[in-house]
Amino acid sequence: MKTYPQKSVPTSEITDPTVFSQRRSLIKAFLLGAVSSQSLLASAGQPINPLAVATTGTQLDWTPTPLALIQNYTNYYEFAFSKEGATNTAQALTIDPWSVEVCGEVEKPGRINLEDILHQFTLEERIYRFRCVEAWSMVVPWLGFPLNQLLARFKPLSGAKFVKFTSISAPEAMPNQARQAMLEWPYSEGLRIDEAMHPLTLLATGMYGNPLAKQNGAPIRLVVPWKYGFKSIKAVVKIELLKTAPMTTWKKAAPEEYGFYANVNPSVPHPRWSQFSERLLGSAFFSPRRKTELYNGYAEQVAALYADMDLRHFF
Repeated sequence: MKTYPQKSVPTSEITDPTVFSQRRSLIKAFLLGAVSSQSLLASAGQPINPLAVATTGTQLDWTPTPLALIQNYTNYYEFAFSKEGATNTAQALTIDPWSVEVCGEVEKPGRINLEDILHQFTLEERIYRFRCVEAWSMVVPWLGFPLNQLLARFKPLSGAKFVKFTSISAPEAMPNQARQAMLEWPYSEGLRIDEAMHPLTLLATGMYGNPLAKQNGAPIRLVVPWKYGFKSIKAVVKIELLKTAPMTTWKKAAPEEYGFYANVNPSVPHPRWSQFSERLLGSAFFSPRRKTELYNGYAEQVAALYADMDLRHFF
């Protein structure tokens, strides 16, 4: 399996320097503000793990999308059907305390609290392209750590072939979940085990050096940069390792439109629109659409995962 290349990118060249000028203090504030564990507060004076900037792709523009746009242009249907509507509605979600259960085909099933996740794993900055199945894209400076590090703690068994992710069930804060509107809730997604273990697959806890906003999937979400955005499930509370492929929310609702793999592929249209090009959010209004790249520009890193699959299908 190929691992992603790392390239140091001067902060001043990729985004507004004021956003990152005090990144270590921001991370410390993140740790202190997002958790309630007294033991973590007591150790707050310890050095913060250094951030690593990881970018990858081909002819891509790595200028991050403005934070205000990222935080107000999101599909979070549990809260609202409009992108901007989720911003206000999502603030009712309680995210402290929070824990993630890891179970199924693992040697040591259990639960890990958010404060332990933040304390035990090195947070890295990963600047990834984010491509929505609706044919728009962003560039997001995530803060998180590889999913494979968390899974390793629970020791996957040899029978684990797939990974299922489940979002929080909170109908008291999520109007459309309470009404069971549009989809079957809670939201679930899945990956093959080799996709889940790939070094590009990220568990994100923040962006732009700050904790995730609730409308962006706080406090912890999945990010799989070579797949369409609906695969990057928000507000994860359960990770289950399975012997067989799980039924996921969108695949159950519209299997002909939202397949299990959902790898970005410009040559395979969605049944209702083309995927050949995309609109990069934050660019000038009259800027031409850019051609979508296979695997969202990450082919060098992930193509080997699908060497035996027919790319002509929307899978």
